[in-house]
Amino acid sequence: MTFQVKEPILIIGLGGAGSKLAIQAKDTLNSDCLIISNDQKDLQSGNDSIKISTDSVINPSVQLIRGSTYKVADQIKSKISNYSTIILMTNLAGKTGSAISPVVSEICKESDRGLISFAIMPFKYEKDRIFNSGISLKRVKADSQCTVVLDNDSLLESNPDLSPKTCYKIANDAIMHVVSSLSSSEIPNETNILTTSKDGQKIEESLRDSLKMLYENAPPHSVKHSMLYVVGGNNIPAGVLNSISNLTNGILGESSSHIDMSSSSSESKIVMLSSIQGMTKFEKYDPLGMIPQEDTLDWTHPDCSIDYKLDLYQLE
Repeated sequence: MTFQVKEPILIIGLGGAGSKLAIQAKDTLNSDCLIISNDQKDLQSGNDSIKISTDSVINPSVQLIRGSTYKVADQIKSKISNYSTIILMTNLAGKTGSAISPVVSEICKESDRGLISFAIMPFKYEKDRIFNSGISLKRVKADSQCTVVLDNDSLLESNPDLSPKTCYKIANDAIMHVVSSLSSSEIPNETNILTTSKDGQKIEESLRDSLKMLYENAPPHSVKHSMLYVVGGNNIPAGVLNSISNLTNGILGESSSHIDMSSSSSESKIVMLSSIQGMTKFEKYDPLGMIPQEDTLDWTHPDCSIDYKLDLYQLE
């Protein structure tokens, strides 16, 4: 089955990176936008927003931000109530994104809204963020009809000469290519891995890097279907496009790949969206992530910290 985008559409951006993507996507889809963050700087965009207050704590933990988000759950429910499709933009490498994402996705599921989530995963060297990102992704996937994941670490692994800032730009551009195609292409109701390459490469090299990035996220046998977005396809010789098609069919199977050349750009590159059935490397981010949901005792709500301000006196 494929995800059906129905109007009206609300794009929700979480934190700094998520809010920037949401504002871009809003203009692309001509939809409404909601920004949710605990940082006031993320909310100064002129768009509808919800501030998550952590009171006097200036360096809140993921759990405290998450607990504070539950306090405004009714506001979030009210904001999404008039929409049929919710598009969630989040960077799970960030503290705000990994904290708020499971709460927002849970509210969307309980409100019976169609939810497609775009999630960016951290670099390997961001060791303090990997655990929380894995937990958040597992919950977001369970709540979403469709999840699109882009892994910063596999992008850097394929292109070790790139700076983190350049990786962020490449990742954001790849996400926007998929967003702009939502009205014309179909995305499976599964976990989808988004891969791409750096700019300035030959189209064959771009395809090679996209495949390398894909197989660093999931084993080859788990790839069920791939959509190749050939950016700037109108500028590529037909013979090269035919070669790419034959190569992709040979690797993924003729019935498992499809090429879309609707995107236009002055530069040519490949953006690949592949649906995955089975395990990915992200399940290993949480040491307990291999345990099935039905065998997990604490699944109902994600870990959070709430100050109930109870007057408990010390007994001596």
